[in-house]
Amino acid sequence: MNTIAAPDNDIITEVPKRGMPVTIITGFLGSGKTTLLNQILKNKQDLKVAVLVNEFGDINIDSQLLVSVDQDMLELSNGCICCTINDGLVDAVYRVLEREERIDYLVIETTGVADPLPIILTFLGTELRDLTNLDSIITLVDAEAFTPNHFESEAALKQITYSDIILLNKTDLAPLEKTKEVEEYIHSVKEGARILHTQYGQVALPLILGLELTPTDKYTAEDVDHHHVDEHHHHHHDHEHEHHHEHHSHHLENDGFISVSFQADRPFDVHKFETFLTEEMPNNVFRAKGILWFSDSDLRHIFQLSGPRYHLYADEWRTLPKNQVVFIGRKLNMQQMYTQLNNCLV
Repeated sequence: MNTIAAPDNDIITEVPKRGMPVTIITGFLGSGKTTLLNQILKNKQDLKVAVLVNEFGDINIDSQLLVSVDQDMLELSNGCICCTINDGLVDAVYRVLEREERIDYLVIETTGVADPLPIILTFLGTELRDLTNLDSIITLVDAEAFTPNHFESEAALKQITYSDIILLNKTDLAPLEKTKEVEEYIHSVKEGARILHTQYGQVALPLILGLELTPTDKYTAEDVDHHHVDEHHHHHHDHEHEHHHEHHSHHLENDGFISVSFQADRPFDVHKFETFLTEEMPNNVFRAKGILWFSDSDLRHIFQLSGPRYHLYADEWRTLPKNQVVFIGRKLNMQQMYTQLNNCLV
């Protein structure tokens, strides 16, 4: 089947015989997935790429590039589009396939604690099998923060074992010795792993796209049955636009991960918040991000924390100031964190 009908049935989109090539980007919390996506979206290669993400929040798209913003889709002047996966993965893929303009390539970012297998099987075990062609699974690993037992996480391990290429990222921050150890560990869990060293997720696109590396024939019908692909499958014509604010939680809790979301219409005292970050915050917070409002500043502060490092980037408020921040970690005491954060408010 090489043609599919769009919902209004009067546009028929030609889909190439082999199907649209798909690359899945995975990697643990804070390993640099979004940075890599931003590199791909600036695509210097004349490829028209569609990127599927869980939320637009992190995608730092140059406003001059932005042509239009639909509720779930951003369109760029270089022909790329960026869509959210709000209505389920299969739906999002159909939205890309049903566009009039040709898209050459589909890239999907998974959440940092997701096991890639259900996503792989969605492409092999639903009708997407005939419309797409799974090309490669790329896993980012943070050379500085990665330790084999640090995460005790099944997902972090599976991201490595299912990978076709590993980008050992942030090699500029890790001592050579550390980078070697991480490489040896990766080889011990995945024989013959292909590893590329990167900094800031910078990598030439021909090294990661269009490689036909995913051994799709190795994923058997048994895998597909075993993982009940249908639970990831929403038929593409029931577009219910609900907003799932707890979107990631069920993924997270499987592995002992929880996310703690904090919002407030009052500003933080910058010194108290800094004390919270450096002295009070639990060690098992791996990742945090948000928009912060400090009482002594007129600017909004975009906050990113990954492992031991955090940084703040200031720009202008485009909305009424408020605090919104999410912490992701293992076995966190939610109540205690709420109390600590409330104590930082002015």
